[in-house]
Amino acid sequence: MSTDDDGGRGGGTCCTSRQNGIVQPLLTDLYEITMAYAYWKSGKMNDHAVFDLFFRKNPFQGEFTIFAGLEECIKFLNKFHYSPSDIKYLKSTMPTTVDPRFFDYLQSLTARDVTIYAIDEGSVVFPRIPLLRVEGPLIMAQLLETTLLTLVNYASLMATNAARYRMVAGKNITLLEFGLRRAQGPDGGLSASKYSYVGGFDGTSNVLAGKLFNIPVCGTHAHAYITSFTSISDLRGKTLAHKQTGDVLDLLELACKHREAIANDLGALASQASGGELAALISYAVAFPERFTALVDTYDVKRSGLLNFCAVALALNDLGYKAIGIRIDSGDLAYLSNVARDIFEKIAVKYDIPWFAKLMICASNDINEETIISLNEQSHKIDCFGIGTHLVTCQRQPALGCVYKMVEINDEPRIKLSQEVGKVTIPGRKDAYRLYGSDGYALIDLLQKTTEEPPQVMQKVLCRHPFQQTKRANVTPSRVEPLHKIYWKDGKLCQPLPTLQEIRNRVQESLNTLRNDHKRNLNPTPYKVAISDTLYRFIDELWSQNAPIGELR
Repeated sequence: MSTDDDGGRGGGTCCTSRQNGIVQPLLTDLYEITMAYAYWKSGKMNDHAVFDLFFRKNPFQGEFTIFAGLEECIKFLNKFHYSPSDIKYLKSTMPTTVDPRFFDYLQSLTARDVTIYAIDEGSVVFPRIPLLRVEGPLIMAQLLETTLLTLVNYASLMATNAARYRMVAGKNITLLEFGLRRAQGPDGGLSASKYSYVGGFDGTSNVLAGKLFNIPVCGTHAHAYITSFTSISDLRGKTLAHKQTGDVLDLLELACKHREAIANDLGALASQASGGELAALISYAVAFPERFTALVDTYDVKRSGLLNFCAVALALNDLGYKAIGIRIDSGDLAYLSNVARDIFEKIAVKYDIPWFAKLMICASNDINEETIISLNEQSHKIDCFGIGTHLVTCQRQPALGCVYKMVEINDEPRIKLSQEVGKVTIPGRKDAYRLYGSDGYALIDLLQKTTEEPPQVMQKVLCRHPFQQTKRANVTPSRVEPLHKIYWKDGKLCQPLPTLQEIRNRVQESLNTLRNDHKRNLNPTPYKVAISDTLYRFIDELWSQNAPIGELR
């Protein structure tokens, strides 16, 4: 990724992996800067503030979310520094009445005095539970808001979307992210590739993502490659050396013989198959004999594509190579996959090559969750899905909606009230715990004041709805999991940052702690998030103190 124009942005050395150069203090909303100046002007810059970063509702009409983006947040904190060019720009855009000493103050700021509590990246998370708790000088905590939200919102939405695709596809289906060309710009495309892998995809077509994040990359060819050949006469190179003996043979001659035989066996006409398509596939096989995968729907899957592919695949077999499979990008995917599998199995028996029956069938073509569910109901024979638009753009819901709210200032709890109860904040510093039932599954998430004793295993705890008095239940947990850890303090990383593969593994491990009814696609059971009785009474008291009292006349 790129670096900034001043050759670095300071900070410590806890994070050695590169970060996108646009992730910097100026990647923020102007009101963060104007508030910072107002705080500074009023002498409040060193007031001690606590902010919670959380979301109010799970995305995609589901009942879980995957937390992602923490590593990028830590790297941002580590590098936080206003460069000389940043200060120059701010001076040019802020009102001329701004005290010049403010800009000197900004240039001296770092995240050293900020403390970050966070849930482990890759964990299943739920509404109202703080993903991050940010503590530190008011002006610094405020300046972090927009950038932290930017780094968490899309990452978590993308990882959640990918995890949902993985669940509906099943464990044995290969999922490939093909969305770069449809993503919201290059940064959106890169993030989509990274966090789809975190959520459970097996690879990406995005070459830069493969390089930066060590994600497996994959790809075959487009329809343009097929249509660039109009006939057999366009084929310039048609010979290939045998893998073992080195003997050079004519791949076109072998393929034509096999195509005629296959057509006779299937009751088809070899003459109906496109000569240009055959030339293209032979050319591609010569280029990639070890990785031969072909797009077969350019003209007609049954009458041309499958016939030409099988002919070339058998010719490669004659030379000691094994083809990989096909991709279908249009048409009735369930039906065509069954047709293809049937042909592969018949050829495997006739030529006594068992591996041919298991050739990969990859499907693409604007696939979404509902498409996969429908294909499952139709008993498809697809081994791999290539998914682009609906995955990377999160078409079912384009934003997660994380918010960043102050909950304490100078040890005084703060509450935001609203006529919409769902927008009322839960005040004060809070710890979060996940309580597990006797069946081993997560039962409820509990928020309580940091001054309270943690819930204990096999000891009854009263769990209450934050705002509805009658919704409460006693829970006796078989296991208690503290959710927050200190990740950043005194300018240093306090927990080892996991690798992308470790985060990816945590996603699946965390999902396995949820009951299936919480994860199902249609009408999932809501997962419960509660607060302690002490916190409930605290909220009620603070609400009463801050809510205006109306008058009737």
